[in-house]
Amino acid sequence: MTATRVEKDSMGEMTVPAEALYGATTQRAVENFPISHRPVPAEVIHAFGLLKKACAEANVTLKKLDEPRAKAIIKAAEAIAQGKHDREFPIDIFQTGSGTSTNMNVNEVIGNLTCIAAKQPIGSRTHKNAVHPNDHVNMGQSSNDTFPTAMQVAAAVSIDRDLIPALTRLAKELKKKAKAWDKIVKVGRTHLMDATPIRLGQEFSGYAAAAEYCVTRAKRAMQRLAENLPLGGTAVGTGINTHPKFGSMVAAGLSKATGVKFAEAANHFEAQATRDCVVEASGELKTIAVSLSKIANDIRWLGSGPRCGLFELALPATQPGSSIMPGKVNPVMCESVMQVACQVVGNDAAVTIGGLGGVGSLFELNVAMPMMADNLQSSIHLLANVSNAFTDKLVIDLQVNEKIATGFVEKSLMLCTKLAPVIGYDNAAKAAKAAFAEGVTIREYCKTHNLVDDKTLDKLLDAKSMTEPDKA
Repeated sequence: MTATRVEKDSMGEMTVPAEALYGATTQRAVENFPISHRPVPAEVIHAFGLLKKACAEANVTLKKLDEPRAKAIIKAAEAIAQGKHDREFPIDIFQTGSGTSTNMNVNEVIGNLTCIAAKQPIGSRTHKNAVHPNDHVNMGQSSNDTFPTAMQVAAAVSIDRDLIPALTRLAKELKKKAKAWDKIVKVGRTHLMDATPIRLGQEFSGYAAAAEYCVTRAKRAMQRLAENLPLGGTAVGTGINTHPKFGSMVAAGLSKATGVKFAEAANHFEAQATRDCVVEASGELKTIAVSLSKIANDIRWLGSGPRCGLFELALPATQPGSSIMPGKVNPVMCESVMQVACQVVGNDAAVTIGGLGGVGSLFELNVAMPMMADNLQSSIHLLANVSNAFTDKLVIDLQVNEKIATGFVEKSLMLCTKLAPVIGYDNAAKAAKAAFAEGVTIREYCKTHNLVDDKTLDKLLDAKSMTEPDKA
């Protein structure tokens, strides 16, 4: 039988596992919310550790908290921020919408870590310099401003540490391909149909630019989250029971600890009553997902084959493609990106709904925050990981089948586009249709029917010249 102990909170006694560092309020939440069996993301818990440390530092500077208690809280909070006690945060994502349960979970664990450090029994509140979860750890705070702050800090740090570097790497490698392949002229395609020629380098420069825009979007998402910290508003945005300088001091402490420039919200009533900054950041992540899906999808089409598809590109073989067809290799890295894009779009839908007035945002507080925090972290995590995998397993070793890519150009009927200014649009269209019916190229048709002289024809049908604007 598992050993237990009895702890108390404002609602009375609760039986808690003896070895647990959390207390009665956490145990109530564990029992009340057996929903997904997925706890709040570790990144949010780690951000809470950073937050509680910064709060203790601010409170001791403001002479609201004595130094022994502040030091004890800071040491415990640092351990949480470092991920040393992740198993002590078992509360389900689908809990109280304000995240109160998780805030109290953190407060209780910090309180009990200070007990252990003072060589006192877990849950002891009577010894000298005892740290109370509410009175000391939560001093100057409310769940209503700490949870939204923690979710923003967690996301901003994850974007800065993981997503931006991953997208930057991808953009860099795509840019390398664009430069290396800039002289290779191939068929362009619109509506999945043959179009005028394009250089493979130009095509990949588009992908590189898209990836660079992804970096810009990630930076915008990070900035939006970082510039609007709700801390300092306490219960409803008025700042009751906190010092006027508290929010800005904590933001400065978080900036120093993370390297991300955080700032107190300009208007606490907006910052706590809405989660618009989170919805906005999630929208940027969704756009990143859409952009990556475009790049991945084009590459998998260009690599289709090897004999009955386009096969202009040779995708690295990463694993067997079929359990029944020997030798088959599939564009699995592209498929991974596409699936991540689907999930991120779904995550964004949930975040958006959670931010809606009348759903999550009600009067002075949003009550869908744990769910929103989970989906936001999921999107960041997925996008960062799949970008790195796509870069490492596909883009770096991607090869061009130059003979195939260039071989389509002469066959394209859309070379007739250069004839239009000379013989007219209607005549050029007739030539294209007739060449298709006769099974010949535009060049062959023009020569057979003497549409233009050979010298003019060679100049007009120079494929490389078609990849640039007409010379003035």
